[in-house]
Amino acid sequence: MKLVVATNNPHKVKEIAAILRGQNYEILSLKDFSNAPVVAEDGDTFEENAAKKATTIARYTRLLTLADDSGLEVDALNGEPGVKSARFAGENATDEDRNRKLLNLLKDVPETKRSARFKCAMALSNPQGDTDVVLGVCEGIIAFEPKGDTGFGYDPIFIVPRYRKTFAELGPAIKNRISHRAIALQKIKKLLQY
Repeated sequence: MKLVVATNNPHKVKEIAAILRGQNYEILSLKDFSNAPVVAEDGDTFEENAAKKATTIARYTRLLTLADDSGLEVDALNGEPGVKSARFAGENATDEDRNRKLLNLLKDVPETKRSARFKCAMALSNPQGDTDVVLGVCEGIIAFEPKGDTGFGYDPIFIVPRYRKTFAELGPAIKNRISHRAIALQKIKKLLQY
């Protein structure tokens, strides 16, 4: 059976495919659909954006579709970057640009006040528009400098307290068990079994 992951991000597709391994789904992405509509992520919440992407792409592809919207919420920044995580440093910014901007904003913030969380809303939608949305959350602390060379996005500056390492230092095997996306995908796995 085919499952469309509504993203062009190869890192997300690889991570999702690894976590869903053994589910007997052929994983497709938006790269497999050259004329797929571009869905504006203009909702106020991760859940709204994920549901909008999933329903739009499921109707277009006529296939079961999984979409996520995820990001980083930093308490010292009143929850920013939040739903704007990907656009935090501008439309064409790199991961390094976003990390640099975030670290600059937190440069005078002590370790005890650098709490943050990754959130991932995942929506599973069929072509008829039936949609379920789940949420995964992973609590952590923002580092003072990037560390590690695996992962993507904010992974090099997000420390998981129980490991005292960033996601980028932990590597995919551990990250794919404990991350916000992994937590959301465990809930999606249960929905896929129905």
